[in-house]
Amino acid sequence: MTSQNRSEQAGQQPAAAATCERPELKKWCARVRETLSSERFAHVMRVTDLAEQIALAHSFSEEETRVTVQAALLHDIARELPAEELFRLAPPQLPLEFEHPLTVHGRAGRKMAEQWGVTDEHVLSAIEGHVFGVSESNRPGVAVYIADVCEPGRGVNDDIRELALTDLGGAYRLAVSRTTSYLQSIGVPIHPGTARVCRELGPA
Repeated sequence: MTSQNRSEQAGQQPAAAATCERPELKKWCARVRETLSSERFAHVMRVTDLAEQIALAHSFSEEETRVTVQAALLHDIARELPAEELFRLAPPQLPLEFEHPLTVHGRAGRKMAEQWGVTDEHVLSAIEGHVFGVSESNRPGVAVYIADVCEPGRGVNDDIRELALTDLGGAYRLAVSRTTSYLQSIGVPIHPGTARVCRELGPA
């Protein structure tokens, strides 16, 4: 780990500690910490913190905010599983998913969360939807998607993060557009799920 990565991770400790000391989140933090590398766990904490900031900035209800925080905390629980385990939890439905196993980690994460005892459909849909996107009416899912794309540790998309605190829909459209452009630039085909969300949202 580089000194920069160490300092970034260290800088997240207070926020992570505060989040994980909440009584309703303690057990989930423990499960997530056991499941992920320290680097990935730090990413999850940054996503959770930013998603909650976005929720508060847009006056989400108490229930929407609860869903946003829990979904953000659990969104990447399947991210570091080997392909065989991903496919066991979320059997591929398209050739693209066979070729790019990480495309199913949202569905696999949903399945893992169900196995862990999560029954709230709003939380589960936001976990699944953080990969391909969600309906714009799913505000917790939108907040998690945006936060995942632009959390500060990524070092990119600062403009999306700034926009997200004032224009939720605009930030979401830009986040989806930026993601699809990046995938196209590296030669990865756009998944039909993301293409559907792009059509629903219209131009950024």
